[in-house]
Amino acid sequence: MFKRVLNQLGEFDWYLIVNILLLMFFGLATLYSLQMNVAEPDFAALYRQIIFALAGMALFILVSLTNYRFWGDYYKLLLAGIVVILLGVFITGTTIRGIKAWLTFFGQTIQPVEFAKLALVIFLSKFFSLRAKTQPLLKNVFISGTATFILVILVALQPDLGSAMILFFIWLFLVVLLPLPGKKLIGLFIIIALIFTLGWFTMLKPYQHQRILVFLNPQADPLGSGYNVAQAVLAVGSGEVLGRGLSLGSQSQLNFLPEQETDFIFAVIAEELGFVGAGLLLLLFLSLCLRIYQISRKYSDNFGNLLALGILVYLMVQIFINIGMTMGMAPVAGIPLPFISSGGSSLVSILMAMGIVHSIYLHNKRLLFGKK
Repeated sequence: MFKRVLNQLGEFDWYLIVNILLLMFFGLATLYSLQMNVAEPDFAALYRQIIFALAGMALFILVSLTNYRFWGDYYKLLLAGIVVILLGVFITGTTIRGIKAWLTFFGQTIQPVEFAKLALVIFLSKFFSLRAKTQPLLKNVFISGTATFILVILVALQPDLGSAMILFFIWLFLVVLLPLPGKKLIGLFIIIALIFTLGWFTMLKPYQHQRILVFLNPQADPLGSGYNVAQAVLAVGSGEVLGRGLSLGSQSQLNFLPEQETDFIFAVIAEELGFVGAGLLLLLFLSLCLRIYQISRKYSDNFGNLLALGILVYLMVQIFINIGMTMGMAPVAGIPLPFISSGGSSLVSILMAMGIVHSIYLHNKRLLFGKK
């Protein structure tokens, strides 16, 4: 029995697992540092994150040992289920900071959109793997786009523009992977541009307009809409090469930096650990992304390939938007930094996604090497 467990553990992709653990350690260390020099430290957020990290790793192992094809068998049910849950948010949801995006269970809030991202990846991966070679491409694009549009609208109405953007980009990047002719691809982008223009005038609220305008010109309103970005950029710059040291960042410790445990946690890392610490974090993200891409190319079938690439897109878009808004390179969109930001729903969902990637590795590796 013990030997069998060791053999099973030996098959695990420890490169992937250690990478994930190091990223989570970065996040927990940062949350701890935010309370070290406070007169009355409150470690509730840290303790919550540790509990969610443990629960997420348990799910990671469970999902890893479950054949990833299982999720593809229920891809329609997963999408329908998440649509029902998102509709339920409008009825019984909890409003935080003006956004009605959470459900409350036993005193804990859960943000369904974090799981909607993963459900959409599974749906699109299975949909395209089944139909890409048997039905007209434009029909597939239209059907998948309609399914995605339903989720995007439900999330945008919360209103959570950042998560709606991620759902859209997941669909867009997977569509680009399809062998669409050049003219049809250009036509698709023109239609998307028209939809975005219509959405600007009909769906976006004034404060969302302002966020995008501030992104285009961060100095336009440095004490108002541009305050968050200005403080984040100042925090990143003040870290210089080696940083001010854990818990010694003036921007974060004196609360000049808003949403420092969630949206702008990268600015805390850059201020306290400097270019070296922030660079190490980016290298860990790069290493993880490259490993996921390698698994998608080497250890997967058609469905597994699209599934791993979809999860890679889901991960990369969140990283780019979160770090981009910290650096003034992307609009402030309230997107958590994967593995790092405080938030149970985000951490658990991304660990489940990594579990699926690990399952693709495990089950296809066994086939490649003749193991059962």
